[in-house]
Amino acid sequence: MKKLLSLSIALAGIVAVSFSQISVVNPLCENRTDPIGLDNTAPRFSWQLSSPQRNILQVAYEIVVETVSSGKKSIVFNSGKVNAEQSVHVPYKGKPLESGKRYYWKVRVWDNLNRRSNWSETAFWQTGMLQASDWQAKWISASGTEDEVMRPSPLFRNTFAAAKKISSATLSISSHGLYEAFINGKRVGDDFLTPGWTSFNKRLQYQVYDVTGLLQTGNNAIGVHLGSGWYRGQIAWHSKNLYGSKLALLAQLTITFADGTVQTVITDENWRSSLGAIQYSEIYHGEINDSRKEKNGWLLAGYDATGWNSVQVVDLPKNTLVATYNETVKKHESLKPVKIFTTPKGELVADFGQNLTGFVELKVKGKAGDSIKLYHAEVLDKAGNFYTENLRVAKQENIYILKGTDEESFHPHFTFQGFRYIRVEGFPGELKPENITAVALYSDMPATGQFTSSHALLNQLQHNIQWGQIGNFLDVPTDCPQRDERLGWTGDAQVFARTASFNRKVDNFFAKWLKDVMADQHADGKIPHVIPDVLNKNEAGATGWADAITIIPWTMYIAYGDTTMLTQQYASMKLWVQYMQQNTTNDLRNKANHYGDWLFYRPFDDNDGRSAVTDKNLIAQCFYAYSVQLMINSAKVLGKPDDEQAYTALLKKIKEAFLKEFVTPNGRLVSSTQTAYVLALHFDMLPEDLRAQAAKRLVDNISDYGTHLTTGFLGTPYLCHVLSRFGYTDWAYKLLLQESYPSWLYPVKMGATTIWERWNGIRTDGSFEPASMNSFNHYAYGAIGDWMYRVAAGIDTYNDAPGYKHIRIAPHIGGGLTDVSASLQTYYGKVSSHWTVNGKQLVLEIEVPPNTTATVYVPVMSAEGLTESDKPLSLVKDLKNMKSEKDAVVVEVGAGKYLFKGNLR
Repeated sequence: MKKLLSLSIALAGIVAVSFSQISVVNPLCENRTDPIGLDNTAPRFSWQLSSPQRNILQVAYEIVVETVSSGKKSIVFNSGKVNAEQSVHVPYKGKPLESGKRYYWKVRVWDNLNRRSNWSETAFWQTGMLQASDWQAKWISASGTEDEVMRPSPLFRNTFAAAKKISSATLSISSHGLYEAFINGKRVGDDFLTPGWTSFNKRLQYQVYDVTGLLQTGNNAIGVHLGSGWYRGQIAWHSKNLYGSKLALLAQLTITFADGTVQTVITDENWRSSLGAIQYSEIYHGEINDSRKEKNGWLLAGYDATGWNSVQVVDLPKNTLVATYNETVKKHESLKPVKIFTTPKGELVADFGQNLTGFVELKVKGKAGDSIKLYHAEVLDKAGNFYTENLRVAKQENIYILKGTDEESFHPHFTFQGFRYIRVEGFPGELKPENITAVALYSDMPATGQFTSSHALLNQLQHNIQWGQIGNFLDVPTDCPQRDERLGWTGDAQVFARTASFNRKVDNFFAKWLKDVMADQHADGKIPHVIPDVLNKNEAGATGWADAITIIPWTMYIAYGDTTMLTQQYASMKLWVQYMQQNTTNDLRNKANHYGDWLFYRPFDDNDGRSAVTDKNLIAQCFYAYSVQLMINSAKVLGKPDDEQAYTALLKKIKEAFLKEFVTPNGRLVSSTQTAYVLALHFDMLPEDLRAQAAKRLVDNISDYGTHLTTGFLGTPYLCHVLSRFGYTDWAYKLLLQESYPSWLYPVKMGATTIWERWNGIRTDGSFEPASMNSFNHYAYGAIGDWMYRVAAGIDTYNDAPGYKHIRIAPHIGGGLTDVSASLQTYYGKVSSHWTVNGKQLVLEIEVPPNTTATVYVPVMSAEGLTESDKPLSLVKDLKNMKSEKDAVVVEVGAGKYLFKGNLR
């Protein structure tokens, strides 16, 4: 009996160990952890497998979804055991969902070793308003006329009683303008600049918050503060109040008591409004806060609101309201000044050491009526003085008026600034580091990628790319965060989208923005230059800008493997291509005004024709072909064979027209610029027999410019990729590591901490390029980050297995670098590639996440002498289909960590 018992215990231990070797982690719903307020009736689930073993694949899964009512669980979906590898974007297929309800889900999997995991931790999502009729709340505005110049920010409040024990409470809220909400004196959520920026008249986001912990049995107060934001005031250059001139609030608080009963508190005619401390707030110009005018206690239930005004109930639509799926803007890094000093002009300035987007938190003690002014700038001039001319008309000025009590704290509520330096006026006493803190604001996109190398300047470039991205991914992909612009330029977004997907998880971010691209698309198919569209109606349809509608959905599909975005955007993509097709002459796209290769190299006083001017129609033809190629790709993925066939025939005609119009019989392009050859090669505009000579012409051009690039916004992203594709990786490295102007490292050498708009925003003598257009936080040229990840480190994915389901790891050694390391958090887990070179010896460490496979190109001379984990490849059973190619030994691997060592070719 004892022997049987011991055997049973041993077997149980073996089974437990076996089960423990595979687990399910990181459950996501609609790409987020426990999201609240989804209006998707078929949300999608994703999860990761965790196992220390190699070659682990999922072969089946089971999902269970439950609800809880009055303490009782009810299953609304049980998938049963589904034999499938899919672990990303698995759709819900259960009972119809109900508005405002929380759903709990879990998943377990079976792997290719016939093991079943335990259930994952239980995750949840909560639905929002699934129908417009679910909104009981009324839109309200402050009564009376407003100061059309200062436009102080209105306050709204109401009180209510919660007579019973509270089980849960949810606040759904939106506004015309920006809002900050409070319950019983405590801030609701940690989001900033909500409800975000969309095409307000067509799509207005609302947010949903769990506010259970803010309520109390008995009397409660809810207060909301509104600001102009993007809704009204000056945005862009053409006019003010593009969306409206009156701020408005919509809020609905749903309280569920322990006995199951429900109470709803809504915005209606019973609310009251007044004015408070914020006298003025504009996106470009800053904020004025007079703390003497604060309504002390207005956020608490016992506040005496006598003298407050009644509100107006206004007839505004609710059918434009949409749930928030993208990550909202939040506070992130906090920086203390690295230096506080007086400039030659006698200005008191603080340097935070980093150009960023956000605001400064100020702590001060002074007399009532003391006025402190904070001005914001990106750079100092050559004499060391505060420089703001490049802000154009944007003031970027915050003014705080003290009430004269104990230490007071200030920061702006409804605006943001782009800055590294602040100039302080009127500060009482000595300004010390503890008095000021710079806070970075950006959309709360999880960090996913890291890139480092043995080259210090290259590491700083990567730092600048990352900070340029977060500084401009503030709910929309802006061009810059500081001057009177800050707009969602489509061209900047499309050239940077792939790089963005390495540094941060940006699929939700772009999915939201692309819906506004589609909403603002003209009826004839043109795409505006900026989204949301705040420019004149004729400012649309530019090559390389409007093509964002085809390029970004496809880029996101490749990066994340999600067909939903392609499906949602397909009609819009098709309409844009139709517009181009209808505005051609003999299949040439030559009937529109274009920006061309924006900000290409053009030296001052160019007497010998060194300016790298590329024919705009040549550029247009290349992007026309690229958009059509992406339609072919998308039609194939979405199962639209008729479209695939039609676009294939169209592409043939586009390329034939290109050859007739822009290529000589000897294969020379009519524009002999780097951009011309880069686009022609990258988009396969030339027949194969002309490509090698074109690549050689490109290299000759680079050499002729002293190993410098001359490309602008449209040529730069593909330059190094083309060089590597055609066997000139050594030239790609030469350009990447070039330190003199024009180059990526020139701004780094000049002290940049973000990417500049111009290659030489600051000249070698310390003077500036024209202030009319000279941003020092402009991410477009940071698109080189894509090459650094995909070629230098070698992390890539395949079109037929996107989202890193099948991974390509093909590092390229060069540039004298001895160490390059990169990693990427995918929906399957971490992918990494780290190579080091010591003389002729190469060490390559890689990691492949569970439920994926990889093709690895080890750049060594031959398989002879190549080892993995110090074993000859022939003895490593985990490697498959080994073969030697010209530049590498190629092996197929499954999930796991691998260590290759060998001799360089």
